[in-house]
Amino acid sequence: MMAMQYSFVLPADYDMDIIRHRIASKGHMLNDFPGLAFKAYLSADRNRGGTAENLYAPFYLWREPEAMHAFVNGPGFAGVAQAFGWPSIKTWTVWHSWLSEDVASARQARRIVKPIAPYTALAALREQEQVAANALRDGGALAVVVGFEPGSWSLVQFSLWRDAIELPPQPQEQRYEVGHMSVP
Repeated sequence: MMAMQYSFVLPADYDMDIIRHRIASKGHMLNDFPGLAFKAYLSADRNRGGTAENLYAPFYLWREPEAMHAFVNGPGFAGVAQAFGWPSIKTWTVWHSWLSEDVASARQARRIVKPIAPYTALAALREQEQVAANALRDGGALAVVVGFEPGSWSLVQFSLWRDAIELPPQPQEQRYEVGHMSVP
């Protein structure tokens, strides 16, 4: 499995209703995309608190890399790039993923990207992240994805929630509103 995210920082005075409308009108287009486990249509609005920037930042979980490539090479991604610019796409090899049957009801998301220190015992880190993922699941998360990227030595912990996230903010954390969930 592969996790993928790109993000567009929008101007401080950007009307985020434009993003909400775009998500509402186009979100369904990936509902049955082959190889997609889910796409969370994410935004963050600086006027709603909790974030310094206006963002449009979809997060994907792909069942296989070929499906990810089919999307990135296709008209859906081309449309996003034409509308907002050519983004840098972050990808992670998935260490752990768990999705509840209710994942489509997610309305909030939390993403933490952590650097991995040189010479970290990766097997132990992976086990640690499994324990953390299980705690999030047991704490009410609707989905948890943990991914690893050895090019920049980073780890992503992504979780989806039905309601407001009751966890204290963490360093390198970004919280989002979920406008739509594409789930096969």
